[in-house]
Amino acid sequence: MKKNKPTWKRMRLKGKKVWMATGIDGKPILKNRKVRIKYQLDKNYEYWVYEKGLEAIDPIQLETIRSDREPCEEKNIISRPGRAPLEDKTTKAGISIFTDGACSGNPGPSGIGAILYFGEHEKEISRHIGIATNNIAELEAIKTGLLEIKNRKLPVTIFTDSSYAHGVLSLGWKARKNIDLVRSIKKLISTFNELTIFKVKGHAGLEGNEIANRLATEAILKGNKKKTPQ
Repeated sequence: MKKNKPTWKRMRLKGKKVWMATGIDGKPILKNRKVRIKYQLDKNYEYWVYEKGLEAIDPIQLETIRSDREPCEEKNIISRPGRAPLEDKTTKAGISIFTDGACSGNPGPSGIGAILYFGEHEKEISRHIGIATNNIAELEAIKTGLLEIKNRKLPVTIFTDSSYAHGVLSLGWKARKNIDLVRSIKKLISTFNELTIFKVKGHAGLEGNEIANRLATEAILKGNKKKTPQ
């Protein structure tokens, strides 16, 4: 029996437009009390979030689309803001960077991920950094993202889900390990006219954070594949 493909309905999650999967009855597809969403229909990445966090869009703006349409049709419908929102916080006109570090074991094979937003432009970074701790990976992700910025007169906002990185770089925590790395990042930060670091909750459906996490995880997998004998 052929499985029915879902219909994707326009909804809003924390101020961001998303697509929610619904069945043929028009009701959300539920799994463990969570609903299936996508930020972009032409991408394979899907997330499961609690239904109570979703809001219906005004009927005048409401859009639905069958998932079996051609990708080119989907692209014409998707509205893609240049920056991802952060719940009730807003970023100034400038560059937003979401970063994440990941490791398989602590320490273990590690990867970093970052996505930079500037207006309608964005850049993804996914890099394997060898054997490291999770804290080192989180710091390296921030450093790598900042090094990508050429015009340091622009306001920059960094979003990290690492309490450690946020603490040693922004809250005055004393670094007892990774001292040289922390010092180098602080020196780099001092070269920017205006830079703010926000701590966000990880794995909470925030698009930029989810993308950075995926990029960091993919970096580990790619690094492991290179070491596997053919």
